[in-house]
Amino acid sequence: MIRILSSPSGFHVSGSSSLPPNEQRILHALVSSPELYTYPNEQQLLFEIKLRSQIVQASVDLAKSRAQFAIFRFSRCNSQFWLRDERGGFQLRPDVLPSDAINDIFVNSELYAFECATAIVIVFYKAVLEGIDVSAFNRLFAHLLLYDWHTDKDLGIETKKGEHFLPGDCLYFKNPDVDPLTPQWQGENTIYLGDGLFYGHGIGIETADGIIAALNRRRKQWATKSAYLLPHITQMNFAYLSQFARRFDELRLPLGRLPWIAGTLGSAAFLYR
Repeated sequence: MIRILSSPSGFHVSGSSSLPPNEQRILHALVSSPELYTYPNEQQLLFEIKLRSQIVQASVDLAKSRAQFAIFRFSRCNSQFWLRDERGGFQLRPDVLPSDAINDIFVNSELYAFECATAIVIVFYKAVLEGIDVSAFNRLFAHLLLYDWHTDKDLGIETKKGEHFLPGDCLYFKNPDVDPLTPQWQGENTIYLGDGLFYGHGIGIETADGIIAALNRRRKQWATKSAYLLPHITQMNFAYLSQFARRFDELRLPLGRLPWIAGTLGSAAFLYR
């Protein structure tokens, strides 16, 4: 269920402007979740929906790209945009805009190789770049470093316990009996795309069973423990980033044509099935 705290005249139960199908699916997932999601206003809800959609799209784009999987020792990047450090991380060159450097990973993807945690961080940065003002992105992330789970504080990455995940959430599959000769497969960071599909760099787009099967093929001899999905969810700080959102051009929630109920209680609006 969704609760929107400020709904006076600004809450529109109208079908005049509909969300794209991919964003409608995310709205449907939010409303259908057993969790309660609270937003101060409709615009912050719309921002989260759009940013989650961008996370999914960036994941699909990276999966289709020519960027390769590599451990830190063998990582690669485009030296016109990044400086590779001694750990295998990518430091933004001082003469390059962060927006240009992130976009280059998707444009000249064949020049890049990295492991799965860095891939998730790249997806998050790309999604934010598409969702907020470009000048704000370049100001917030002026000193980008892509290395494992190292992220800028303005991305607001947080991990919480939970089993009810949504498209755009990051989830981790653990491989407890990993082959010690290939420790990079001790687990896989993934983005949930919706419809039961996950993206994991080095594995691709698969179902949960497909991700688990791929990890199980990388276990030690005589392994007895299967890989499994941890009940942890990693997200960006949608609320904080929403203050830098691009304009929505009067887009409204298409509540009048969707299979749920919209109601109000005082100044708060509720959406539920």
